[in-house]
Amino acid sequence: MPYVHIELLEGRTDEQKQALMRDVVDAVVKNANVSKESVHVILNEISKQHLTKNGEFIGEKA
Repeated sequence: MPYVHIELLEGRTDEQKQALMRDVVDAVVKNANVSKESVHVILNEISKQHLTKNGEFIGEKA
């Protein structure tokens, strides 16, 4: 039972996120020889206000 974790910055539409998850499921089914029903995708959105780069807060610049 594959579990795929995706982390990305907030700001994408629901349609974009759903399309991404569908494509990920299709890729796992194709390459891992598993059924579509067994694939779980967990998408976590990261707030731009909770992001630093090289130790510096970048907030809305991300």
